[in-house]
Amino acid sequence: MLEQKRVLATSIPGPKSQALQQRKLAAVSAGVGTGLPVYIEQAAGGILRDVDGNQLIDFGSGIAVTTVGNGNQRVIDAVTAQINDFTHTCFMVTPYEEYLEVAEALAEVTPGTHEKRSALFNSGSEAVENAVKVARHFTGRQGVVAFDHAYHGRTNLTMGLTAKNMPYKHRFGPFASEIYRVPMAYPYRWPTGPEACADEAFAEFVDLVHAQVGEDNTAAVILEPIQGEGGFIVPAPGFMKKVSDWCTEQGILFIADEVQTGFCRTGDWFASDHEQVVPDLITTAKGIAGGMPLAALTGRADVMDAIHVGGLGGTYGGNPVACASALAAIETMKTDDLCGRARAVEALFRPRLEALADKYDVIGDIRGRGAMLAVELVSDLEHKTPDADLTGRINKACHAAGLVTLTCGTFGNVFRFLPPLSAGDDLLSEGLDILEDAFAQSV
Repeated sequence: MLEQKRVLATSIPGPKSQALQQRKLAAVSAGVGTGLPVYIEQAAGGILRDVDGNQLIDFGSGIAVTTVGNGNQRVIDAVTAQINDFTHTCFMVTPYEEYLEVAEALAEVTPGTHEKRSALFNSGSEAVENAVKVARHFTGRQGVVAFDHAYHGRTNLTMGLTAKNMPYKHRFGPFASEIYRVPMAYPYRWPTGPEACADEAFAEFVDLVHAQVGEDNTAAVILEPIQGEGGFIVPAPGFMKKVSDWCTEQGILFIADEVQTGFCRTGDWFASDHEQVVPDLITTAKGIAGGMPLAALTGRADVMDAIHVGGLGGTYGGNPVACASALAAIETMKTDDLCGRARAVEALFRPRLEALADKYDVIGDIRGRGAMLAVELVSDLEHKTPDADLTGRINKACHAAGLVTLTCGTFGNVFRFLPPLSAGDDLLSEGLDILEDAFAQSV
């Protein structure tokens, strides 16, 4: 087990990482960016060790993927055993039990007690794309409604659903048709204030769908229960439930995109659970499989079974090694009560972030749930002017001190915190100390 301790053996990045970065520039497309060019050789718990011997505290979990932590012994054992058995057959050719076990586990842990079916894929984008396919096929309708600040993936269809142009959509169009966008219930930036946000945003949503799409032409509404790349925006309380109930009334399928929020990240198994919303379809990926590539679409049995045989699938979808890893990760989440651990992480982080906000008037908003938290930085509190430059400076200061941090947001001014749930309190507290120092250096 890698010692859970921060070590700065060289500058960040060190000479070996710098040499590898030069190789990357010569061999990898410039379109594949790197937020922090330190090259990792080992990781465990909440620590990443690079090729120069630096040990960095991880506040990103590979963008909410290694929820159970790198080096999780259950995952290692399950993956090793499966590799020794076989690595691939293609479930659509000669199936295997591990795929069934993942589908059964998803039926158990996803919201709702209704009968469910799942299909497994490789990435969140694939899961979302297939959710739209299923919704259109089942309803016989074409329109899909997405929200401002949404992020749903990088395929052509999911780029159309994604709201942010740069870097995700710029000059990659034209995109899939019959996609419509409506305002998000964004409490911090709602014009009349957070108290009115849920009701007013819902009324605007209903009016726009009626006018621009027509209820009878709408197959699905897709919503992240907490928006990810868009800035960890938590919809105003009650908004998601209003949208879900309205969809049911209109015969429209409600899709919860829980790729980033799923699997204990927000203090519940799924962020939809917080408002007791039961989606018709739910997409998952990231934290599902302890770092192995796996995604899922889970939904009502009548909806998922309406698809003709062969209509869903993919060569690598539900790879047996990834399935074995997922089963071990889900077992860890249950046995180690990672929902409770996520709530404990929030209890540790929030007071520290609130103290920062009291000290520095650049923090306009603190938001999120569980171990999915964020601060939005502004240059003035009155006008809420996004401050992407300051966000970048603080991010660089954190990196230089050995803390892996991530930024996000439509305006590039949001810090997001996604630590592994296996990281100890001492390590997380040290990371917050570094964050405080970075604010002191940069503001």
